[in-house]
Amino acid sequence: MSTHHSDILIVGSGTAGLALALKLAAQGKVIVLAKESAGGTNSAMAQGGISAVMSDEDSFESHIQDTLVAGAGLCKETVVRDHVQQAPDRIKDLINWGVHFDVKKKGSEETFEIDLTREGGHSFRRILHFEDQTGLEIHRTLLARVRENQNIVLMERFYAIDLIVNKEVDPEDMDPVQCVGCYALDKSNNEVHTFLAKNTLLATGGAGKVYLYTSNWAGATGDGIAMAYRVGARIANLEFMQFHPTCLFHRDSRNFLISEALRGEGGELIDSKGNAFMKKYHPLGSLAPRDVVARSIDNEMKKTGAECVYLDMTKQDREFLKTRFPNIYNKCLEYGIDMATQPIPVVPAAHYLCGGILTDLQGRTDIPGLWAIGETACTGLHGANRLASNSLLECLTTAHNCATEIISRWSSYKLYAKNPKPWTHPEESNDDEMIVINHMWDEIRRLMWNYMGIVRSNKRLARAQHRLQNILAETKEYYSNMKIHSDILELRNIATVADLSVECALRRQESRGIHYNLDYTEKSPNPTDTIVVRGLI
Repeated sequence: MSTHHSDILIVGSGTAGLALALKLAAQGKVIVLAKESAGGTNSAMAQGGISAVMSDEDSFESHIQDTLVAGAGLCKETVVRDHVQQAPDRIKDLINWGVHFDVKKKGSEETFEIDLTREGGHSFRRILHFEDQTGLEIHRTLLARVRENQNIVLMERFYAIDLIVNKEVDPEDMDPVQCVGCYALDKSNNEVHTFLAKNTLLATGGAGKVYLYTSNWAGATGDGIAMAYRVGARIANLEFMQFHPTCLFHRDSRNFLISEALRGEGGELIDSKGNAFMKKYHPLGSLAPRDVVARSIDNEMKKTGAECVYLDMTKQDREFLKTRFPNIYNKCLEYGIDMATQPIPVVPAAHYLCGGILTDLQGRTDIPGLWAIGETACTGLHGANRLASNSLLECLTTAHNCATEIISRWSSYKLYAKNPKPWTHPEESNDDEMIVINHMWDEIRRLMWNYMGIVRSNKRLARAQHRLQNILAETKEYYSNMKIHSDILELRNIATVADLSVECALRRQESRGIHYNLDYTEKSPNPTDTIVVRGLI
């Protein structure tokens, strides 16, 4: 078994992990583990843009208030202010790294300025974008920088299995519990490696694959959350899975996102008869916050029995659509939909997790030596519902805060003196049982969609919890008795995250933001975070 040592170990190769690696590389050796190829992330799939106050008509206070309103009373205002106020500086970081944003002519002059668009919940145009592939432009630029940096070692197709804490290495260690690294599976040869580091940082992204329908990439299985939970870190607010209102509805496409930016450019949600319906639900109509839009679409579909609703962009000029949204325009054409003349069929899908590993503003978890940033962390920025395009911003701001804090204490960090015992696991494999594992994976995703979806009830949640407890027991048996396999590892993690999500939903006896329970339709006057800890559920 190979053992790797580094100053910094980053689990995850999305925008948050790459930005952090670039900010820490000058200090020492950084290892970045990518679950698949480094390009496989939610970050690279983000279409709409990144939010920042960049115009004279806008203000920090407006962006702060929009974020707080979307968060439905559960945001931490000090955290929101920190992220919003540093946003322009993080945009400068991106531009300095070589990221491009769309520009437009400034008046009649032969000069250009960054083109800003508007999305749901925003009071002003403050979304910077690159066509309809902003996340891809940011991610591929940062990835190129990481690949050329001598102090960063990028290891692809390494699946983190579990974190290593000092008590496991030496049960007689009298120091408090601390994280000293992790075990990871090399998927190229199915061998387990040990990684030891002065600081371990989880940047593993979200958990959309816990649901049957999602906009997320295939690897978004909540791995960081499950690993942190297993070593005793607090997990918060997993009931707040944001459902994006508009994923393409087509038999050959299950996770292609139709960006909120289309609604920012005049797109209107309509029913099968061509009637706009969002004004019935919110004064902002199709630009209402995402939780409102997703529930409204869900209600319209249930009321009419329709399989989907439609996003109408036909009032826009074809050339504008081809230039502003080239990826979406071409993808729709690929499926026989001409968005210049036909409304786009759309449905909600699990999109973004507002909860996660509980951290402070700098990304610290409860476990010394363990940090979490990006979507896998719960800092208090999003509260009960994320404001559109605050996610790519969060990747950069949490990475910056974490890097600043680590650098300020760099000399105090030491590698753990003792090496863990070699990884041991059964070597026998049962290929027939792998079919059952796939069935269990599918069952979890279906029951989460049916019982823990956009609209919930105590009865549905109780049914989900009962079945998940059985699945967790079965999964533990497979993990303990079968040869290690990435499918078993993912099943183990989605079962854990699904169970914790249902537990959080059952504890929240109110409806707030993304979480809507038919048995508790009102908001509590004193909102609090829902926190779960291993052994205390």
